Amino acid sequence: MIARLHLYLVDAAAAAVIAVLVAYGMLETQDKPWWLVVPCTAVIALPVTVRRLWPVSALTLTTAATVAVVIGQVLPVQALGAPVGAVCFALYTVAVERTRTWSLTGLVVAVVAIGGVGGGEPENMLAVTAAMGAVWVMGYTTRLRTSFLRRESSQRAEQALTDERMRIARELHDVVAHNLSLIAVQAANAAHVRSPEHAYEALNVISETSRAALAEMRGLLGVLRSDADLAPSPGLDGLADLADRASLAGVRVALDVRGDSVVPEGVGLSAYRIVQEALTNVVKHAAPASCTVLVEVEPASVRIEVADDGPGVRELGVGHGLIGMRERVAVYDGTFSAGPGADGGFRVAAELPIR
Repeated sequence: MIARLHLYLVDAAAAAVIAVLVAYGMLETQDKPWWLVVPCTAVIALPVTVRRLWPVSALTLTTAATVAVVIGQVLPVQALGAPVGAVCFALYTVAVERTRTWSLTGLVVAVVAIGGVGGGEPENMLAVTAAMGAVWVMGYTTRLRTSFLRRESSQRAEQALTDERMRIARELHDVVAHNLSLIAVQAANAAHVRSPEHAYEALNVISETSRAALAEMRGLLGVLRSDADLAPSPGLDGLADLADRASLAGVRVALDVRGDSVVPEGVGLSAYRIVQEALTNVVKHAAPASCTVLVEVEPASVRIEVADDGPGVRELGVGHGLIGMRERVAVYDGTFSAGPGADGGFRVAAELPIR
């Protein structure tokens, strides 16, 4: 917002300079009344201040006003330099903001109009064409470069999103594979025991574990890796270690875990990773700072809130960070928000439904 305001201030300064030069050109060799000079100057110069909002209108108005004041003999042909500057400002913006057809049309109209009122001599037409053509080339080149950078940024963001989904899918694969290994062990026990009570217990474990595995499988994304580790994944019990590590990095963490920490493995893993990545952002962008981590386990969901008292600004780029947190929440159809806090700092909030 501030950078945008600076651009408008630059345009206003340019318009003021053009207005002074146009008024001087009208008064230098001609004795024109102020009630004629002021509005003619304003019509030529003021569109420069709004060229970023309405580029085509600004170009049309400055060109038409320039032609009118020259034909009306309010401005001598020798003083066309300042109005041409206003036309070039608007033409540059049209070349940046509009399609090639629009900008080329504006270039041709401006060259013909300004060259025509300038006398129509070949050398004048050549000079006007060269000047405005150079402005159009600079504007169109800027448009192409901006388009390329946006496309490149979009591709990097898509790649980061794909990588993050693959990472989440691999971790969910670890959870499902761990559950399946438990099922296999219990099934083997049920097949070999002679006691009906022990067989019933094994089958009960198989039933509960298989339901959990199927629930996690619904959230699986992408292609599963073949080198899955069957060890349990981190969960809510590992949050204290995360807080300790963040404290070592200069962030004072107040951890508050409410409710039963026993949740489905996939939900616990996602909650752990969300807190981990939120604390990583605090360490990177806000340290030294204070941070509160609230994890509230309810019967139907796990609610997570991480808030710090840092500057409240994040240069997120195209890495994992918020992309990863948002994707982890999306796996469970939960809710996610991130942004400056009401009292300053930065706040991350997520809710993961328990299926």
